[in-house]
Amino acid sequence: MSIEVKFWGVRGSIACPSPDHVVYGGNTSCLEMRIAGKVLIFDAGTGIRNLGKDLIRRKVTEATIYLTHTHWDHINGFPFFVPAYNPKASFRVMAGHLTDQGGVERVFSAQMANPTFPVPLSAMQSKLTFEDFAVGDDLHPGEGIVIKTAPLRHPNGATAFRVEYGGQAVCFVTDTEHEPGKPDEIILDFIRDADLVIYDSTYTDEEFPQKVGWGHSTWQEGIRLCRAANAKRLALFHHDPDHNDADMTVIEQQAKAMWSGAFAARDEMVLRIE
Repeated sequence: MSIEVKFWGVRGSIACPSPDHVVYGGNTSCLEMRIAGKVLIFDAGTGIRNLGKDLIRRKVTEATIYLTHTHWDHINGFPFFVPAYNPKASFRVMAGHLTDQGGVERVFSAQMANPTFPVPLSAMQSKLTFEDFAVGDDLHPGEGIVIKTAPLRHPNGATAFRVEYGGQAVCFVTDTEHEPGKPDEIILDFIRDADLVIYDSTYTDEEFPQKVGWGHSTWQEGIRLCRAANAKRLALFHHDPDHNDADMTVIEQQAKAMWSGAFAARDEMVLRIE
């Protein structure tokens, strides 16, 4: 009765493959949860490319992809998700913020269309299904698994996910912007007593005043929320591409000094919640 979490992409905004982004990783948003034989994928940033190769190695041909939103850094790895080209595979793509914009299938089709991409969505020969839900809905991907959803404060909208199984709870809360000095009550309630909270920690409190309106939060706010909500652990996520390994090492040290439950997520980090 466990939830296994693997981070395939922890960076925000744009991928940053460089010698200065090796320790924490340069791939954009993508994580995998393995629960009771089910594979749940959250976001399709550049990290989904390596995840796809791993699924092939593991002979996994079925999964559901849940999208926080469809800004480029959260979907631009999907055209390079090789399992989706396998006619024997089956994938469901779900989003909760696009019902009034033509739906998630329209967005994915537009991403893979001339003149910006040479391979159309129709080239993916797997059984691809697209489903739009309303933020606030509960989703049920398998027996005993419940995924709760909540709205986030981000340009064009975004969705938070709380995955519950066997008495455990993992919350994925990115991308969202807080109001200084005013905890987000929706998030507080959403992450209450969670075993792990993966939170938008793009900026520091010192950087935040210059980034108001950009739709992101800080690692300090993540700690404040987790403490107030009695969450057990916090994974700093959606790292700013301008925060290289040296910067991230300092941030992680400061975060751990502020609260022992905090740590910085890294590409290919694996956590087991049980």
